[in-house]
Amino acid sequence: MNHRLLLLAICQGLFLTNNVVFIAINGLVGLSLAPLGWMATLPVMGYVVGGALSTGLVARTQARHGRQASFQVGLGVALLSALLCAYAAWSRNFWLLVAATMVAGYYSANGQLYRFAAAELSSAEYREKAVSLVLAGGLIGAIIGPNLAKYTRTLLPVPFVGAYLALAAVAVLGMVLMAFVRFPAVPRAAAHHGGRPLRDIVRQPLFFVAAVGAALGYGVMNLLMAATPLAMQVCSYPFDDVALVLEWHVIGMFAPGFFTGHLIKRFGTLPVMGVGVLLNAVCIVIALTGVELHQFLSALFLLGVGWNFLFTGSTTLALQAYRPEEKDRAQAAINFSVFAVMALTSFASGALVTTQGWQLLNLGSLLPVGLTGLALGWLALRRRAATPA
Repeated sequence: MNHRLLLLAICQGLFLTNNVVFIAINGLVGLSLAPLGWMATLPVMGYVVGGALSTGLVARTQARHGRQASFQVGLGVALLSALLCAYAAWSRNFWLLVAATMVAGYYSANGQLYRFAAAELSSAEYREKAVSLVLAGGLIGAIIGPNLAKYTRTLLPVPFVGAYLALAAVAVLGMVLMAFVRFPAVPRAAAHHGGRPLRDIVRQPLFFVAAVGAALGYGVMNLLMAATPLAMQVCSYPFDDVALVLEWHVIGMFAPGFFTGHLIKRFGTLPVMGVGVLLNAVCIVIALTGVELHQFLSALFLLGVGWNFLFTGSTTLALQAYRPEEKDRAQAAINFSVFAVMALTSFASGALVTTQGWQLLNLGSLLPVGLTGLALGWLALRRRAATPA
C-alpha cells in the first residue's frame, strides 16, 4: 500500500469513528431529549438526510475544486457539527441536536467518496484491492469509536457532551492527515461537461444493480445497527455491552477489507455480493432466535461482514459503469441512493423498535435482503445470456 492509500485508509478510519460514535450515542441522547419516544432516532436520521441533501453540493465542489479541497471542507463541517452537537446535548435542545446532525451529513457525503478516491490512487489492475484496503481502514473506527463513546460519555457533568467534543478533536486530526494526500487532477472542462448525461449512466443494468446493492445493503445494515442500542437498552443491557456489540459489528464491517478485493478478483463481483446477501439473511435468523448478548453480538458481526461484501462489490461494479469524466455525477447518484434509503431506515429503526419490537423489525428486514438477491440474480442471468455459447 503506497503512503497516499495508507493516509486515506486512516482518514476512512477517522470517518468511521465519527459514524460509530454517532450511531452509539445519537439514539440514546435523542431518547433522553425527544418529546416522544418514537422520535429517538431522528438525530440518526438527521445525519443521513443531511448526507442525502449534500450529495449534489459535494459533487459540484469536487468537480470545481478537486478531491482534497472538498474533503477538507467536509472535515471542517465535521468539526463544526460536533461542537454544535455538544452544545445541543449540554443545553438539552433536541431540535438543535437534529439540526446539528443534519449539518454533519455534509461530512458523511464527503467521507462516502473516500472509497472511490482510493481507486484513483492505484493502477487499474489494483483498484479492487485499493477500494477494499481503504475500507479496511474502518477498523480504526471499529476499535476507537465504541471505546471513545464509552470512556468520554461521562467525562463532563452532562452525559455524552464529552463524546461529541472528542469527535471535534478527531476531525482536526483528519484535517491534518488529509493535507498530505495528493489526488490526480481531472481537467476542469472534462469534470463539468465531459461524458454522458446522468440518465444514460443510471439506465445501465450494471449501474442499476451497483446502486441497488449499495443502497439496500447499507439500508439493512443501518436499520438493524441504529435499532440495536435502543433494543439492548429495552433489554436492560448496560452501555458497555452496547459498545461491545457495536465494536464487533464494525470489525465485521471492515476487517474483511484485507481480503474482499482478493475474493472479488478470484471469484467475481456478483458471487461475493451474493454471499453478502446470504450473511444478511443469517444475521436476521440469529436475531429472531432471541435477545441474549451472544445473539446480538453474532448477528451484528455477520451483518457487518455481509455489508462489507455487498458494499465493496457494489463499488467495484460501479467503477465499470462510468468514465473518469463522469465520476462526480455517477458517484453522487449512487451516494444519493444510499443516503435516501438510510434516511428511511434511520427513521424506521426508532419507530419500529419502540412501537413494534425487535422481532418485527428483523422480519421486515427480510424484504430488502430478498430484493437485493433478486437484483443480483437478474444481472447474473443477463450476463449469462449475453455470453456466447
